[in-house]
Amino acid sequence: MNRRQFLKFTAGTALIAALPGLVLGAEKPPDKRPNFIFILIDDMGWTDSGCYGSGFYETPNIDRLAAQGMRFTNAYAASPVCSPTRMSILAGKYPARVNLTEWIGPDEWHARGKLTPAEYIRQMPLEEVTMAEALKAAGYTTCFVGKWHLGNEAYYPEHQGFDINIGGLHYGWPPGGYFPPYENEKLKDGPEGEYLTDRLTDESLKFLHANRDKPFLLYLSHYAVHNPQQARQYLIEKYKTKAENLPAHTGPRFIPEEKNQARQVQDDPVYAAMIHSVDDSVGRIMNKLDDSGLADNTVVIFMSDNGGLSTAEGSPTSNVPLRAGKGWLYEGGIREPMIIKWPGVTKPGSICHEPVTSTDFYPTMLDIAGLPQQPNQHVDGLSLVPLLRKTGGIKRKALYWHSITSRMMSAKNMTSLQQCPKKLPNLEECFTSGKKPLTHTCPSQNRNKKWKN
Repeated sequence: MNRRQFLKFTAGTALIAALPGLVLGAEKPPDKRPNFIFILIDDMGWTDSGCYGSGFYETPNIDRLAAQGMRFTNAYAASPVCSPTRMSILAGKYPARVNLTEWIGPDEWHARGKLTPAEYIRQMPLEEVTMAEALKAAGYTTCFVGKWHLGNEAYYPEHQGFDINIGGLHYGWPPGGYFPPYENEKLKDGPEGEYLTDRLTDESLKFLHANRDKPFLLYLSHYAVHNPQQARQYLIEKYKTKAENLPAHTGPRFIPEEKNQARQVQDDPVYAAMIHSVDDSVGRIMNKLDDSGLADNTVVIFMSDNGGLSTAEGSPTSNVPLRAGKGWLYEGGIREPMIIKWPGVTKPGSICHEPVTSTDFYPTMLDIAGLPQQPNQHVDGLSLVPLLRKTGGIKRKALYWHSITSRMMSAKNMTSLQQCPKKLPNLEECFTSGKKPLTHTCPSQNRNKKWKN
């Protein structure tokens, strides 16, 4: 079913559902459907929170969310860079299937390596029936707040299923930085000294208040912690002091990663301050749900779009014990912090070790909402409901990645797959080094582990 067919079908079913006495299959009535809040962080690494092992960044609210829901230890982004992963979440498809395999930007910003890359598109096609469109057709009010980076104005959130778009445009970073003027036509400037992460949270809270009496999807897609590295000064000072009082780091601060250097320690005060503000945002959202009486009927999902920036552009964080970071198909570039809180269903403080990926959110949310699956759309995703309910596993043989790598990765074309639970190596490495791709495992967690048969 394509987009046009889907919208025509859902318009018809909405009319039928409005007729007295008629029930469509096993769908939940609109007033019983849960709300959804999807919090997507930009460039947040797997170990950038306390519940995932950071001893430097302070994230009491993200930790609280994990304590109230299910934390995934083997959750993967569909790409090591932003735009492809963001498409995979909303469309339920691998980036290679849609041919959106690179972050969207001018050609001259993308380095090219030994293999000639296939061309990629610069937008999420309107033909894709997004998660937001599926929920909107079922009566949800949908709101997008923050970073979009999935095409120019014709492809903005308001054309992809969102009733409201606050701050979403074609840029992959905040064009004016994190303080006004924002230079964002979708977000009016605030007062001097306002911080963008706080502002986006303010807008989200307004939406929650205005729509508290009907099913909603709030998709809060923070620009943070993407460059530029900018934060509130009092928080920078807090983490400067904390860094100065850390025990001396005994190993190297950086180690070689091909032509780059990979950071090995978390102690950057500006980055820590940005993480702190993201955590404050999560806390404010959770408190609003509690105060509004919405918490028991709202599913909260927390995810990052790719690994932490550890090998380029200032390398503000470290993903140790994972190798490399943003832009690489090693674990540091694609393994993500992921938490789902489904009140009354997920066991508080539970942990899931099953490999899952960003294409899984679409069918999972439809399943939670009691809506029909759209298997021709979210063709690469699986519902995680059996994992959330702890009633069974999911039937998946492998996970796949293909990336036209960006500046920080020595400009390679990378293809990789993970046969659960075995991780196979980067195929270009196999082609250029003579390694046999199906008889070697890839060093995933330990950067210095030797290849082995």
